Amino acid sequence: QVQLVESGGGLVQPGDSLRLSCAASGLTFGTHIMGWFRQAPGKEREFVAAFGWTTYYADSVNGRFTVSRDNAKNTAYLQMASLKPEDTAVYYCAAGRRGVIYFLSASYNYWGQGTQVTVSS
Repeated sequence: QVQLVESGGGLVQPGDSLRLSCAASGLTFGTHIMGWFRQAPGKEREFVAAFGWTTYYADSVNGRFTVSRDNAKNTAYLQMASLKPEDTAVYYCAAGRRGVIYFLSASYNYWGQGTQVTVSS
């Protein structure tokens, strides 16, 4: 059974940094693209970043967020810097087969439960 477990969310102030982790089990981690999505209240889920053969970022986070992965630990990370109130959302990690359209949520087969990130002064 595939499981993705996010951790690292919390309440931070604007300008702060935060690192999210996504621990995966039950799948061949190295063959999957790992994506990060977020959903703010009243809004649709949106693509944030992904790490497949290379890294991909949404325009809204490019230059502030960094996605990485440790295949030996079956873990993906999302390092977030210069956080803004508009980054407030539930953040989800997801896994899909490499080669998919990385920015589409439908491309991903497995999802974590989400972790809340709140940016507020």
